[in-house]
Amino acid sequence: MTRHHPDSLSLMEYSAGNLSEPHALCIRLHLDKCSHCRSHVDTLDSLGAVMMEQQPKVSVSESMFDSLLARIDSAPADQPAMPPAPRIGALQKLFGEDLNSLPWKRQLGDVSVLDITDRFPGQKDQVVLQKLAAGGKAPAHTHRGEETTIVLQGAFADQKGVFNQWDFVVLTDQDEHKPVAVGCEDCITLSVLSAPVKLTGTFTRMLNPFIR
Repeated sequence: MTRHHPDSLSLMEYSAGNLSEPHALCIRLHLDKCSHCRSHVDTLDSLGAVMMEQQPKVSVSESMFDSLLARIDSAPADQPAMPPAPRIGALQKLFGEDLNSLPWKRQLGDVSVLDITDRFPGQKDQVVLQKLAAGGKAPAHTHRGEETTIVLQGAFADQKGVFNQWDFVVLTDQDEHKPVAVGCEDCITLSVLSAPVKLTGTFTRMLNPFIR
């Protein structure tokens, strides 16, 4: 069960088609497994269709925007899960069936990475898969920009809690953390970064000039 979700504004931007391809992919992967957020997006899609039909008479005021967010946030979270229609998943299209068999590159300690930015031509953000070995720790770091992450396999924990498969998290330059892989399998995440991370450990910070 997913416990960490995109915020209402992100879901609205997704519904409106305003997100970049990699950011939209992160939300789509979450939606495939989260009936609560799918319900929010279905509501937004329906409202958007009505507004399009009524153009140009409809104007969106600030109070209407706030009212819509309140309506979405008040939706019950315990709806029964409804599996998505059978289809080839976005992950399988990009990487095949086995994430563990990808050509990972060892980065630091327990962390391996695979940069897939070139699969999203024209995007300004960096798109990376990261693998944290089971029981391993990532170096302490903060962010020079915004990082959007979804957990694809396993789980990790930091000072904000435990993030399981399909959980969604956004971190900024105000966040400093040291993720630890929990459970008996490697933790694999997909991240979209607007700027490189900044290592904050006593020794690892010397490597910052070499991090893209």
